[in-house]
Amino acid sequence: FQHQTVEELAAVARPVGEDERVEAEPPGAGIGQVPATPIMHWFRELDGPVAGYSQRMLLQVPPSLDTARLTEALRAVIDHHDMLRLRVHGAEFEVAERGTVDAAPLVRRVDVAGRDGAELRAVLAAEARAARDRLDPATGAMVRLVWFDAGPDRSGRLLLTLHHLVVDGVSWRILLPDLVTAWAGGTLDPVPTSFRRWAQRLAAEASDPARAAELPLWEDVLATPDPVLGARPLDPAADTFGGARHHTVGLPADVTAPLLADVPAAFHGRVGDVLLTGLALAVAEWRRDRGVTDETAVLVDLEGHGREEIVPGVDLSRTVGWFTSIFPVRLDAGWVEPTDVREGGQAVGTALKRVKEQLREIPDNGIGFGLLRYLHPPAAARLAGRPHPQVAFNYLGRSAVPEAADWGPAAQAESDALGGGQDDALALVHAIEVNAHTRDLPDGPELTATWTYAGNLFDDAAIADLAGRWTAALRGLVAHVVDGAAEGPVGGFTPSDLSLVDVGQDEIDELAAELDGEWEDD
Repeated sequence: FQHQTVEELAAVARPVGEDERVEAEPPGAGIGQVPATPIMHWFRELDGPVAGYSQRMLLQVPPSLDTARLTEALRAVIDHHDMLRLRVHGAEFEVAERGTVDAAPLVRRVDVAGRDGAELRAVLAAEARAARDRLDPATGAMVRLVWFDAGPDRSGRLLLTLHHLVVDGVSWRILLPDLVTAWAGGTLDPVPTSFRRWAQRLAAEASDPARAAELPLWEDVLATPDPVLGARPLDPAADTFGGARHHTVGLPADVTAPLLADVPAAFHGRVGDVLLTGLALAVAEWRRDRGVTDETAVLVDLEGHGREEIVPGVDLSRTVGWFTSIFPVRLDAGWVEPTDVREGGQAVGTALKRVKEQLREIPDNGIGFGLLRYLHPPAAARLAGRPHPQVAFNYLGRSAVPEAADWGPAAQAESDALGGGQDDALALVHAIEVNAHTRDLPDGPELTATWTYAGNLFDDAAIADLAGRWTAALRGLVAHVVDGAAEGPVGGFTPSDLSLVDVGQDEIDELAAELDGEWEDD
């Protein structure tokens, strides 16, 4: 429809797959100095000890793994994935040559034969903390493996601790199968695009005029009034991970299932649109009741996987590293009366449409913010120093609860015993951080969310109240769509769904109402 003549079509036509062709890298292209990516710059700004800033996975493994064989498997994985050989020299990042990291000192065996329950969990906690403390980015010790040997007749446990600079959620899905393949003596699949190459392409992308054109959008977002939520502003000296507290809430399957399927479908949206609408409604209501402000806009930091398809010629499907993007959004659902929120009235649907459109205004899942904030000096000068959001939200997606099996995740209680992946003295970045996740259980999917907050800023009751308002808003959205609680049309399109025409939300709603009336008359 955009190119309506043969001449216009011929001018833009390209062979199928031309834009998908991956550039072949010469041998060793992933080795050497790595330009700092936006998330690496963000890491540099953390306040406090960061040598142990890590992610961990605890696996159930076969009996008698054999330390020598496990060490050889780890060596193969480290040599294969460049970022596992990363070294940090002050503000510089460098990937060392293959074969320069000795895997033997990175593997530890712990005898846990005959230990179960609380006794085993205590050992796991102590060893997890010790493994984190033994990470050392300056010397390239980015990986630690601890094998908990339960004896020749029982499955053991394997703890993998990696510095966050070299791993993210997607990377784990690459590394764990590769470790098993290497342990079994198999050959690891090649890595089409190195992290170093990606970092170089990001630096070039940051200078693109199209990225600079995003600057007014990000300045406008960060100009959102954001009154202090707690007793005072976040203080890096006083508000650390050691003083953080946690509150977990959940929704049963009969609410979660329609929340993740029916509600997004009705509004032609995504799960994130729904969860963030609930957050915007909850924070606005909570702040008003606490006398903080009557403003309904909420400033929130979101996380993206960061592996956006913004440059041609790269394939990150096998690339290990920290790709996460962090970017601010302004969510303004408008004021909705609490009763209307809980009953799922018409205003709740309007709120969801508003938030959906605000999220659609963000290009490329927000990766441009970090490019401008850290890799584009003129833009960085205008964005640096601005207050960042007090609230962060991250939806970790949906996963099935795995059956107990070798090389699969260990029991949840054992994983929970590992403790945090950061030093207690590291300063918190946000006053409140929400991490939500859906598990597919035998009786259906269940959404849970852990609210982590600065214990010196909020009392437990205040956060429990806020989290409760969020789940109440989510229930209200389900009632709006599934229970027909609203009087009038439910769901519908928003302007971003109809990009080929210039039409506002009011016009779309009026047309939908007319069509709905015609159907009823028929």
